[in-house]
Amino acid sequence: MSQEFSEKNYSLKMDKTIQSFKKDISTLRTGRANAAMLDTIKLEVYGQQMPINQVATINVPEARLISIQVWDQSNVKLIDSAIQKSELGVNPQVDGQIIRIAIPDLTEERRKELIKVLKGMGEKSKVATRNIRRDANEDIKKLLKDKKISEDQKESYEKDIQKITDNNISNIEKILEEKEKEILQI
Repeated sequence: MSQEFSEKNYSLKMDKTIQSFKKDISTLRTGRANAAMLDTIKLEVYGQQMPINQVATINVPEARLISIQVWDQSNVKLIDSAIQKSELGVNPQVDGQIIRIAIPDLTEERRKELIKVLKGMGEKSKVATRNIRRDANEDIKKLLKDKKISEDQKESYEKDIQKITDNNISNIEKILEEKEKEILQI
């Protein structure tokens, strides 16, 4: 038995999927202001695509207000138009080098749209997790075929991978539930 199978590698990959999912849903707009909402917005600055937080300071001084202190006056219009073109559904107010974004209350219709988007993101994360499980199972079968592990080890590894997969999918479900409550909260 020269080569052993390591579930840890696959567990780490699944953990990265969850971290990515958490980061993605942090950009979803709930009723509260959140600097992460702007993370997905990129603008063409200095000849390359950059996120807003690399050309300005983003603050959340109040529960329903985002303040953006733009470092270079020439970028104010770029940031303003990028925010307006985004799917955030907000209208930035420009005051010199400061851009303020008031976060309006979510309508019932918008809440339902956000929940659909959220569930889509959750499903993508679950699929990614299942793909990692499939890759692990293929590696296990290859090790068995190459006679590097026994049939009993194969069964044991597959059970372990399934347990890790179930735990990760359960975590994704919990995160989805929490975010859905946050979106529905008035």
